[in-house]
Order: sequence, then C-alpha cells, then structure tokens
Amino acid sequence: MTFQSYLFLFAFFPVLFIVYYVLLKKKKIKLADIFLAAMSFVFYAYGNVKYLYFLSLEVLVNYAVYRLLVWLEYQKSYQKVRKWLCAGAVAGNLFLLFYYKYYNFFVENWNGIFHTEHSFRTLIVPLGISFITFQQIAFLVDAYRGECDNCTLLEYTVFVSFFPHISSGPIMTQDQFFPILRSEKRKEIDWDRINRGIFLFIFGLGKKVLLADMFGQAVDWGYGNIAGLNGMSMFLITVFYSFQIYFDFSGYSDMAIGISWILNLDLPVNFNSPYKAYSVVEFWKRWHISLTRFLTKYIYIPLGGSRKGKLRTYCNTMIVFLCSGIWHGASWMFVLWGALHGVAMVLTKALKCYGERIPRILKRSVTLLFINFTWIIFRTADLKELREVFRAFLKGGISINPDLFQFFGIAGKGVEEYAVLYNILVFLAIIGFLVFLLIAPNAKEAVEKMKYKIWHGFVAAGIIALCVLRFSSVSSFVYFNF
Repeated sequence: MTFQSYLFLFAFFPVLFIVYYVLLKKKKIKLADIFLAAMSFVFYAYGNVKYLYFLSLEVLVNYAVYRLLVWLEYQKSYQKVRKWLCAGAVAGNLFLLFYYKYYNFFVENWNGIFHTEHSFRTLIVPLGISFITFQQIAFLVDAYRGECDNCTLLEYTVFVSFFPHISSGPIMTQDQFFPILRSEKRKEIDWDRINRGIFLFIFGLGKKVLLADMFGQAVDWGYGNIAGLNGMSMFLITVFYSFQIYFDFSGYSDMAIGISWILNLDLPVNFNSPYKAYSVVEFWKRWHISLTRFLTKYIYIPLGGSRKGKLRTYCNTMIVFLCSGIWHGASWMFVLWGALHGVAMVLTKALKCYGERIPRILKRSVTLLFINFTWIIFRTADLKELREVFRAFLKGGISINPDLFQFFGIAGKGVEEYAVLYNILVFLAIIGFLVFLLIAPNAKEAVEKMKYKIWHGFVAAGIIALCVLRFSSVSSFVYFNF
C-alpha cells in the first residue's frame, strides 16, 4: 500500500483516524497503540502477506534480545556474554539484510571473478528492509550502551512498524520516538496540529504525484532512448532526475510527518531543502538526515571519528560513504556514487581553509553541479549505460527532442514549428524551479508558520483533486527500492 492510492486515502486512513481517536478520547491508550500497530502491519503486508512473517519475526527476536541485554546489564559476571549477544544480534540483522538484498549480487560477482556457475535465488525482498534493519541495530546498540529506557513489547512493535516511516524512513532512534509515544499531550486531541498535518500531507502528495512523477516519466523515457538523444536533451534528462528524486523524497518526507502529526505523534526531519547546501558536507546534513545520523553515530564515531588524526578521519569518512552507497542497493553504481561523495567530503574537509574565501554563490553552484552529476551515476543501471549517457553528452546539439514535451502536457505539430520558443520556455521553467528550491521555505516550515486563510482550503482541495485524477499512473517512491 502507498500513500498515493485510493485505498489509503479513502479507506485505510479514515478508518484508522476515526477508531484511533475514539480510543484516545476514551483514554484507552494501550488499545489505541494495539490498533495502530495492527493497522501498521496491515499497511506493510498489503503488497505481500509474506512480508508479515518477516516483520513479526524481526520484532519478536530483536525484542527478546533487548530484554536479555537489559537483564544481563545487572549480571556483572556475564558482561562478555552480553557483549557477544549484542554483536551476534547485530550480525544476525545484517545477515538477513545481506541474504535478501545482496545475495544475488554477491553470486553474480563471485561467478564473474572465479568463473563459477552458482545459481541465483528468486527472493522476495521485504519492503523497507534496509530501514528496518538499521533502526533495530541502532536500538540494540543503544540498549547495550545502557541508553534505552525500559520499553514494552507493544511500544517496541509500534516503534518498528509505525507505517509512515517503515518503507522509506526516516531511520528512527528510540530517544526520538518513545518520549513522544509516552507523552501526556498525545492523549489530547490537538485540532491545530491535525489541520497542519493534513496540509503538510497534501503538499507532499502534490510534490509526489504532480511533480516527481511528471519528471520521472520524462526521465524513464530518456533513459530508454539514450541513443537517440543529443547533448542538450541528455542534459535536461539529468536535470529532470535531480528534480524527480528531490520532489519524490521531499514528498514522502512531508507525507510521513504530516500523517504523524495527524495521529498526534511525530517523526524526525529527514529532508531539509538539500539543494540549498553550500557544500557536500552541508548537503548530507540536509539530505537523508537520519541515515547520516546513523552512519555517524554507529560507524564513523566507533571507528575513531575525527579524533585520531587527519588521515584516519579521511579513511573513516570514505568507509562511511562506501557503506552509504551499498546500503542504497546491490549495484556497483551505488558504490561508485557513495565513493564520489566520500571523496568530495574528504576534499571539502582538507581544503576547508580555502573554501572560506570562495564566494557563496560559487560554492552553491559547484555543489549543485556535483550533486547533479552524481545523480547520473545513481540513476544508471551499470557502467555500460553510464558510457551511453556520456556519449549522448558528447554528441552536442542545442535543440531539445520534441518527444520530451509530451510528459509536460505539450504535444503536437506546434512543438516542432515553434521549437526555439519552447526551448526558451523550458530553460526559463528550469531556472524558475531552481530559484524556488533555493529561496522558498520548505513545506514543513511553511505549514508551521501558516495562518489559515480561506484560499488555503481551495488550494488544498485543488491539489487533492488533481492528484486523485492521476492516481492510476502514479509510480512508487524512489526510496521504496532501498
């Protein structure tokens, strides 16, 4: 099930909202949490019932390990056992992630290197396995470090399965969620917060359905016809992908936070206007914030962070970004993408003293160009396709392929007759999008400061209507694949 579907919008969520708040109104908090967990499992298992077994097993086994870690904390003679238990649980979670997500990738490379013929397996990769795995690893490590307050099985189940974040993040930590889940304010119906949550959800829905998918259709067409594109058309395709992934991830993040507000809960910010960044370092403080936080706390700092000299710092940075790359998917292209970001981070840190002298507009421009370039690698399937993309760039040409306009509601003979005019309009539109992304407040900031006006309601209703009309052609979120 996805947020951008008739089933979710007109059946699943209305039922959840009504029953959940009836239970809260009657002060039956535990029943409300049970119902929320049950509906989260329904949401998760809708695509494939087998997902249910995976999620149930993950919750029960990891919670059992957590209880053992808590009990062993007070048994002084069993501290080594406690340490090995935590290490084994982390390894077990990583093994499941490897098996489902990377097994065939490993076999493919093994066969290629050693000229063997090991067979592939037909595996159903559980939805959001990368997010679920990292979240539970973080919880177990926090428990081992003694940073977790005592939690019940029900609280832990809600923490892991809470449906707005389970498929595409954010990767939550226990200290971000449990205080909100246990808050007294949660028991009170906050209509202002609910209204703001609805508006934020609608804005996120619009980003996904009306913008991300529009650009996505053009990108899919472009990557399916690389050989027929000239340099300018290929350049536009890469820019469109930058817009697609921006609005896709931004839209999901807005919808997830909006839903949590409607349910009187909250999720950590995972997306904060990343294209406003003046460096790659700042970009990763704004893009997929929860992944950056996880990699920093549980990999970078344990490796020594920046405490053991510059060379060690640079090595640790590269390790973190290689992990980030492979986390995104079983492909060498993701590894290459992560490596390039790692190199950029190292260079930014190494040349920090020189960077302060560079004009801010130049720093932002260079950062945007680098991000856009690396998205090409992120999007391509393999090195062969990447070479085809670069060949298209080298063809030159300043005219735009007329077929590209069809994805923006423009088609017909007029496109070819007035090609120059349409080309100018396309570039003006791109500049307009960039200026908007670089200057305007993000949706969350806008909704938090919003003072209700009648026209806000009309705008929201219009967005909903347009989105509903396009639901049949909507694609899944980009980060669903990770």
